[in-house]
Amino acid sequence: MLDVTDATFERDVLDRSTEVPVVVDLWAEWCGPCRTLGPILENVVGATDGKVELVKVDVDANPRVASTFQVQSIPAVFALKDRQIVDSFIGALPEPAVREFVDRLAQAETEADRLVATGDEASLRQALELEPDHPGAVTALAELLVGRGDTDEALALLRRIPETAETRRVAALARVGPDVVGDDDMEARLDALLERVKDDDDARRQFVDLLEVLGTDDPRTATYRKRLTARLY
Repeated sequence: MLDVTDATFERDVLDRSTEVPVVVDLWAEWCGPCRTLGPILENVVGATDGKVELVKVDVDANPRVASTFQVQSIPAVFALKDRQIVDSFIGALPEPAVREFVDRLAQAETEADRLVATGDEASLRQALELEPDHPGAVTALAELLVGRGDTDEALALLRRIPETAETRRVAALARVGPDVVGDDDMEARLDALLERVKDDDDARRQFVDLLEVLGTDDPRTATYRKRLTARLY
């Protein structure tokens, strides 16, 4: 279970929903029925072993998310898949009804899923023969290919599926090279590129790719995004 904010909604709900169904529990501290429903949702979603994920949004602290769902009363629960709302309910339903709601989202494991879990190249390629646009297989194989320098094939693979935060990271890694991960000179690289981003498209692309590789959890990402905006505008 993950607490989501206005700032993290795009990444943790919309992007994540392209990989696994996401249940969004909209609640508030003062809401008694919310406190009844919350543990039920956690238990039922937890029993899916990762086939469905649960996030919670405090509507008082995150009005933008509440507005997105046009919430009139809480608790309000929405299920998202591929960035779209696919199911919802309002109020504190009993556990059997919640379980039925979640079971509709949990997909049976496919042979391609089992092959992806194995993780080696042969299994990933076999998974893609069964499901050419399997997000997990595409992303995992692309990252494996990047690691050994087959960047053109990796980028071609990634074009098969919708863009997510993870596919952007792997694509960026393909363009800048895997050697930048853990590079002690990362800040020096970014500083040098920052001097050229306004008039040099290639420098700007490299700069953004390096930030994708760093990821949103790295505090330098937000700092350098602000510097990029200031330099461009």
